[in-house]
Amino acid sequence: MNIAQVIVDVPTMQTDQPFSYLIPEEMLTVIEPGMRVEVPFGNGNRHIQGFVVELTQLQESEHELKELIRPLDVTPVLNQELLALADYMKEETFSFKITCLQTMLPSVLKAKYDKQIQVLVPSALPKEWQEFFAQGVVPYEEAIQQMGIAAIQKLRQAGILDIQYLVKKQNRVQAIKMVYSTVTAENYQQFVQSIRKGATRKVQLLERLTQVPKRKLQEYLDEGISRAVINQAAKEGWLRIEEEERYRDPYANRSFAPSSPLQLNAEQEAALKACEQAEGQSQTFLLEGITGSGKTEVYLQAIASVLKKGKTAMMLVPEIALTPQMVERFKGRFGEAVAVLHSGLSQGEKYDEWRKIERKEAQVVVGARSAVFAPLEDIGLIVVDEEHESSYKQEETPRYHARDLALWRSKYHHCPVILGSATPSLESRARAQKDVYHFLQLSQRGNPNALLPSVAIIDMKQEIIRKDTTTFSRVLQEKIHDRLEKEEQVVLMLNRRGYSSFVMCRDCGFVLPCPNCDISLTLHMDTKTMRCHYCGHEERIPHQCPSCGSDKIRYYGTGTQKVQEELLQLFPEASVLRMDVDTTRKKGAHERILRAFSEKKASILLGTQMIAKGLDFPDITLVGVLNADTSLNLPDFRASERTFQLLTQVSGRAGRAQKPGEVIIQTFNPEHHAIVLSQQQNYEAFYQKEMHLRHQSDYPPYYFTVKIVASHEQEEPAARKMYQVFREVEQVLSPQAKILGPTPHAIMRIKNRYYYQIIIKYKREPQLASYLKELLERSQVDQRNGLFLSIDKEPLSFI
Repeated sequence: MNIAQVIVDVPTMQTDQPFSYLIPEEMLTVIEPGMRVEVPFGNGNRHIQGFVVELTQLQESEHELKELIRPLDVTPVLNQELLALADYMKEETFSFKITCLQTMLPSVLKAKYDKQIQVLVPSALPKEWQEFFAQGVVPYEEAIQQMGIAAIQKLRQAGILDIQYLVKKQNRVQAIKMVYSTVTAENYQQFVQSIRKGATRKVQLLERLTQVPKRKLQEYLDEGISRAVINQAAKEGWLRIEEEERYRDPYANRSFAPSSPLQLNAEQEAALKACEQAEGQSQTFLLEGITGSGKTEVYLQAIASVLKKGKTAMMLVPEIALTPQMVERFKGRFGEAVAVLHSGLSQGEKYDEWRKIERKEAQVVVGARSAVFAPLEDIGLIVVDEEHESSYKQEETPRYHARDLALWRSKYHHCPVILGSATPSLESRARAQKDVYHFLQLSQRGNPNALLPSVAIIDMKQEIIRKDTTTFSRVLQEKIHDRLEKEEQVVLMLNRRGYSSFVMCRDCGFVLPCPNCDISLTLHMDTKTMRCHYCGHEERIPHQCPSCGSDKIRYYGTGTQKVQEELLQLFPEASVLRMDVDTTRKKGAHERILRAFSEKKASILLGTQMIAKGLDFPDITLVGVLNADTSLNLPDFRASERTFQLLTQVSGRAGRAQKPGEVIIQTFNPEHHAIVLSQQQNYEAFYQKEMHLRHQSDYPPYYFTVKIVASHEQEEPAARKMYQVFREVEQVLSPQAKILGPTPHAIMRIKNRYYYQIIIKYKREPQLASYLKELLERSQVDQRNGLFLSIDKEPLSFI
């Protein structure tokens, strides 16, 4: 018997294993590992999607095996490497294999299901429904509407009807109708003679067919030639119409100027040489380079070296750093060989970019976190730029870190990985110190004329003493005025979107809360609404206090919208572009804002942390950080590290060409080491200081960590579950391990669910992994009662 081992689309512990299905005779030459297939599952007519992970032979089976219904793909969507990677992910992230497999594919390749009602015994159907079921099947929603659920349940229990689940394919390719001319010198006169007098459109069509052998049908329609005329011509043999597959190209209307490799300085040359010498070896390089040191040029030349040898390359960047400039540099250097994958593309565009890679039409993949799953073969180099970025970690199941998967793929392909950053994560820098990673440094700016900007720290406590209550210190206002007069550009970063952070009653202190989450609503003046940034709840701005009825409602805090208004009042001559989650929701908005800024249509770019990376404009000579303390005040052990990284990154936007740059950092904590050392752009001193603090507090990289979270619609079951887990895990761990909690989540209620958590810190616990797997298995029973449990290995945040 020919058997396909299939992982089915049912994410539970009981089904987290391959199921055996018979391969019908007619499919023997078709089915391959990595294909999606439709299979029957469970009792009744339930059809679901599955992934073939292996083909085997069986002499006989003690159970009656079901047959595969049909393949959903012509060729495998996952190769052997990605199937093996799913096994690794499953173990590392405490998730189900089907979830890992689905995560690797574009959304359009994930199954959707249709339901329909099927007649099993037509003769037993009540007379009033016989005409309704004349075709044997009826769409589920239509049947519910006409018959009601009670009637359907009664007939189903009697064995007359059943519900059929169908797998619905979404991956439609885009096709364009093309007109192929069949007009030749030999048949031209014959066609001319067949045209009756006055048929001007037919004459026009024949002329075009003589001139252009192949053309889009739409172009003929645009010229006023009707579809009827074209169909008639096809009947008479003048032309044939065929559908031709076309990729949805997100950059179809863009031209990229070809670029040549730049002259490298001695440090860049040494870094490039080290990477080239490691080709064919699974070696990890940590490339620590100050902002503007030319890391991207090293990547480009290292990739070019790999492509010359006929291999492929992958370049991962954080989502917010995937600016048009980055795409431009890669497309300009490698042209059509580049495929781009990120969340700004439509589902169809992502699918077509993925197909270009799968068909080996693209040799270089540039993309955000999920691009680590690109179906590249024979990889010669993987680059993870800004490797410290938290956006490389997925916050939903499976909770993978793209950097870890890149390292796994490098071992599989025996190729080097470059982890690049101006401010590496402490974990990566510590590995480099222990020679686990090979350490490379770039200490000079790539442009010899570009110097590091001068950085000034402004103590906002002093500004308040002087009764200066605007968002902008006097120094920053003067500097902005100066740049506007010189027609230079300014970048201002504020790490809070919206208008104000909250609305409060000055009489009773009431703050308008979100009804679904334990957090206040944020004011958005553009939509005149109060909005929750966690669940999306919106309501109108109150004019009276809902608690005491007072009309003394005031706005507190500052968001990007409010700062934009303030800027225009202070500098009426300035044009300001705002870049935050609200202004970049629409497709292509990110690119439009940056293009307008590069064309100097605005003198000031105001934004959240998304403007801190990737911008490389020669006229930016001033960067202002309006609130350096935002991330510093979070109750998280990584708060200092994140603040230092963000300030260093945004400071690096200034003075990247001939013009000198200046940075103004406004803070209420001017003595904090993260702020003082970012002023000096001194990563090494920050690393030593922060490592000392981590060692004293028993935090990573000195300890491994696991976060376990329970959530429920009521507080008590979530808390009870965490206390139960705490008692169990105490028995499993050695005395050297430490447990933090159980405690409520920093925001205890989100989307009407309560969250409780514990954090485990450990160095070596042989029993822990098996306990966590068993805990995950038991949690399946709790899910029936609405209690969900998640396990996050090496969480990036404890709050």
